[in-house]
Amino acid sequence: MKLRLGIIGAGNIAMTHIRNVQEGKCPDIEITAVADRKESRRQWAREQLPDAAIFSEGSELIAAKPCDAVLIAVPHYQHPPLAIEALRAGLHVMCEKPAGVYTLQVREMMAEADKHPELTFGMMFNQRTNCVYRKIKQMLTDGELGEIKRVNWIVTDWYRTQYYYDSGAWRATWAGEGGGVLLNQCPHQLDLLQWLCGLPVRVHAFCHEGKWHDIEVEDDVTAYLEFAGGATGVFVTTTADAPGTNRLEITGTRGRVICENDELQFDKLKEDERVWCKTCKEGFAKPDCERVTVETDGRNPQHAGVLNAFADHIRTGAPLVADGREGINGLMLSNAIHLSSWTGETVTLPFDEEKFLRLLNERRAHSRHKEDVDIVMDTSGSYGSQIK
Repeated sequence: MKLRLGIIGAGNIAMTHIRNVQEGKCPDIEITAVADRKESRRQWAREQLPDAAIFSEGSELIAAKPCDAVLIAVPHYQHPPLAIEALRAGLHVMCEKPAGVYTLQVREMMAEADKHPELTFGMMFNQRTNCVYRKIKQMLTDGELGEIKRVNWIVTDWYRTQYYYDSGAWRATWAGEGGGVLLNQCPHQLDLLQWLCGLPVRVHAFCHEGKWHDIEVEDDVTAYLEFAGGATGVFVTTTADAPGTNRLEITGTRGRVICENDELQFDKLKEDERVWCKTCKEGFAKPDCERVTVETDGRNPQHAGVLNAFADHIRTGAPLVADGREGINGLMLSNAIHLSSWTGETVTLPFDEEKFLRLLNERRAHSRHKEDVDIVMDTSGSYGSQIK
C-alpha cells in the first residue's frame, strides 16, 4: 500500500516533490492532499492532482486527515507549529529545511516528536543523499583523513536576482523569513558542515544585510569557526557572486579532501603530519603526498531519495536520511552566526537562545512591509548535483 502524502504549501519546492511523484521517482508514495493559502496555487494543484483533496490552510488538511503523512513546505516560521499540529493529529511529518527560524521554537517541535515515538519525523536534507558528501562522511568516519585540522567552505554560487527577492512578500524579511542566505539557501551546507565535522564551539561572524540587493536581511556572510578538538574553519557565502564558487576543503593530519565541480580529490599523505612534524630531521621537508581522485557510487537521489527513505521508514523501519530532530544542529550554527554578527562578539555554543530570540524579535518589529505578489518559480534548475 502506498503512503498517502499531503503537501502543505504548493509553492516553488512543492513543484519538485509533485513532479518526482508524477514521474515515478517515488513509487511508494501518492499525493492525496494539498493545502495553500493562494487560490492560484490551489487551482494549479487541482489541475496537477485531480484526485487530491485541496485545502486553503494546512490546519484544515491536518484536521481532515486525508493522508498518512504531511510534507511541510511553507515559510520557515510555520514549520514547527504545523509539525506539532500534525504530530498531535497522528500524522507522520517530513519538514522542509530549515527546521525553523530559531532554536527555541524547534525545541518545542522536537519535544512533541518525542511524545509520539510511533510516528516518523524527518527533515528534507536532500544533500545528505549526494554521493560526494556521503563519501566524505565515510572517509572521516574511517579515519582516512586523520584528525581534522581545518575546514574551509566557500559556497557563493547561490546567485539570486532582485526579481527573486521581490517574488514573495515573505522573502528576505525578518518578519516573514527570519533571515536571508543563512536561512534560505545555506541550511543544506550548514547541516552538512556539522554532519561531517561536528558543531563548532565558538563562532565569530560578519553578516552584511542588503549589501548587494534591496533587502533587509543578510546576503553576504563570512564566519570563522573553532571546534572542540582544535580545528578551525571558515564559511563564506553570498547570493551575489557570478559565476560563484562551491569549494569544500577539509584538511586532516593524514591529508586533505577537496570537493569541487562534483569531484573529490584526496591529497593523501604517506605519513601522519603530526608524527612527521615531531620526527623529521629536516626543517622544510613535507611528508610525501599523492593526489587521488576518489571514486563514489555515483548515486545522488536528492529529494526523491529522502521521500523514499521516509516511506520505507514508516513501512519497515529502514533508516531515514535525516531524523527531524537533527534539524536543530545546522540551525544552531546559523543562529550563532547571526548572533555574533549582531553583537560583534565571539559566540560560544551552546549560546544564549533567549538573547537570540530577543534580538530577532527587535528586527521583526521593524521589518519592512512588502506587497504580496503571485509569482512561483520552477526550482528544478536552482539546485545542482552538488549543492542545492
